[in-house]
Amino acid sequence: MKLGNRTRRAGFTLVEVLIVVVILGILAATVLPQFTQASKDAKETSLVQNLQMIRHQISMYKFQHEGTLPAQGTTSAQAFEDQLTKKTAIDGAVDANGAFGPYVLGQLPANPFNNLRSVTVKNGALAAADFDGSTAAGWVYSSTTGELRGNVAPTVTSVVETGKAVNSF
Repeated sequence: MKLGNRTRRAGFTLVEVLIVVVILGILAATVLPQFTQASKDAKETSLVQNLQMIRHQISMYKFQHEGTLPAQGTTSAQAFEDQLTKKTAIDGAVDANGAFGPYVLGQLPANPFNNLRSVTVKNGALAAADFDGSTAAGWVYSSTTGELRGNVAPTVTSVVETGKAVNSF
């Protein structure tokens, strides 16, 4: 349609486009924080489940090996991993024909916060500095007490649903 010398073109004006962009920005600002919180919650839940599973298997090992913990009295991460992931004899020696295990199939699960499967084994009680996320290991284990903790930064403090520290499960 022609109005005088001007022709009318079909399309959006700059103001209409700006209004749509502002609305999309507001929607993104309200939705994105919910996704980041959901990701954090999922990692916390996964860490707690992995801790509970490994701790249960350590207890099973201790029960079947007459009260002896995996890698008891040593700082050997390899001994800990082997005794949980391979068959063992009553004395804890790794033996393909052993009567016990494996307690964890394949390999230890990864810590969801640092994606590491490795374990640091300490001889003696664990201190908070041992599992504060400053070392390159997914898990920290005491071969004296049988205590296992996820190696996470101090900022990972609690699971939203319970308010408990992730390492206290």
